[in-house]
Amino acid sequence: MRETTAALIVVGNEILSGKVVDTNSAFLARELRREGVTLRRVLVIPDDLEEIAAAVREMHPRYDVLFTSGGVGPTHDDITIAGIALGLGRRVVRDPLMEEKLRALFGARINEARLKMAEVPEGGEMVFEGGTNFPTLKVENIYVLPGIPELFESKVNAIKGRFASDPFHLRVLYTSEMETSIAEFLDRTLETFPDLLLGSYPKYGDADYRVRITLESKDRDYVERALEHLLALLPPGWVLRTE
Repeated sequence: MRETTAALIVVGNEILSGKVVDTNSAFLARELRREGVTLRRVLVIPDDLEEIAAAVREMHPRYDVLFTSGGVGPTHDDITIAGIALGLGRRVVRDPLMEEKLRALFGARINEARLKMAEVPEGGEMVFEGGTNFPTLKVENIYVLPGIPELFESKVNAIKGRFASDPFHLRVLYTSEMETSIAEFLDRTLETFPDLLLGSYPKYGDADYRVRITLESKDRDYVERALEHLLALLPPGWVLRTE
């Protein structure tokens, strides 16, 4: 089964200071999972040129796709483009297509701050997909996305089909028992099905179950056999329902 791997660099002092809650990483993880892509790493770093460049140098060769979130506006701390360029050893240049679009949008109100949003690492490609008015910047395997959640989500929805891979198949089991009671049965299931992606998630408070168990694989038959195996191990009455 083919696996596509991805990573995300979240750029922003506001995330690290707690002023803003990052929702982009969770959204990206869910959407990529639906496309069969494995998000392997999320790194949150400050608005610092060297930190961005170092993260790019380390991560872009290691994953099939690298996304960035934040730091692409017109203000002094929007330095993601420069950081990516530094990390790849490229110059920052002004993209003529983006400049044309910005001039058309702002007309007489265009200024250098707004034109900053036309700056790209040399060799960058503009990706027009999903009916968006403004393209997504792609540099090698890096997709540069805005940090504002509404814009980030719109961009991800526009381009996510590019990364479609063999899908994950998921089965879910809900149990009335605590994790300490079911742990040995999960271990025995993994011994028999070592390639299974097995998750165990306790629920506290007012809930109709104690633990939610997820079984995943890109091989549908493998998941079904693993679920049957686990169900056979669990004592009668422990399983509330399956999905």
